[in-house]
Amino acid sequence: MTSSLLAAERWSTLRRMADDAIGREPALAPWLTESILTHDELGAALAFRVSHMLNIDPVQREALTVRLATLQQSRPAIAMQAWADLEATVSRDPAFDSMLEVFLFSKGFLAIQAYRMAHPLWLDGHRMLALYIQARCNEALGVDIHPASRIGQGIMFDHGTGIVIGETAVIEDDVSILQSVTLGGTGKECGDRHPKVRRGVMIGAGAKILGNIEIGEGAKVGAGSVVLKPVAPHTTVVGNPARPVGTPRHDQPALVMDQSFDQD
Repeated sequence: MTSSLLAAERWSTLRRMADDAIGREPALAPWLTESILTHDELGAALAFRVSHMLNIDPVQREALTVRLATLQQSRPAIAMQAWADLEATVSRDPAFDSMLEVFLFSKGFLAIQAYRMAHPLWLDGHRMLALYIQARCNEALGVDIHPASRIGQGIMFDHGTGIVIGETAVIEDDVSILQSVTLGGTGKECGDRHPKVRRGVMIGAGAKILGNIEIGEGAKVGAGSVVLKPVAPHTTVVGNPARPVGTPRHDQPALVMDQSFDQD
């Protein structure tokens, strides 16, 4: 099955879920219809959701919806990445039972999608609009992602509140990040100054990873850790300052969300 057919099939499934939800709770019919059923595909629905999350003023909201919908049409890869994020959240976060719940209620998912629209705007030179999306996402959701950062797909932000991702940070595919995590710099230095998080990494709640350092593939950063030095692949680190304490039980900790650790 081609990616476009798969996306169409997934969207049909999401629409059926919305119809079923209306049958169970008619009071939500206007919201579900406006958010999902009036749209032909995920990209248009995300443009609507993100715009309405970002804006209070109705005129500005509608202008932004049109702008982001046009962006989605010209960049179909954005929606494909969103599907990967949606599935990642369903599979890793036990708080949500379905794609519909993630789409409607996961602010971590919504914050990632706001970034996914701000990032190409930044690359295309639309700096002011990209920074506007970043700032409003921070105000509305408490998630601050610089639009110049580079984030792969299959990403899950659990809860999302308090996550900060700096300008030159890199997050590869299949990474899970919990609330209050910072991928930051170490001061006023310029240039490449933020962490590089490789595939399959899980970063626990409240962890601070500072500077242009690499968190190796399949590593695990314990909750509350302060990481100032590179972390080797498939290594668990904890503490302030963080120190290696063992090896994750799984090759890609992000996929299983096992936050325990065994000390060597």
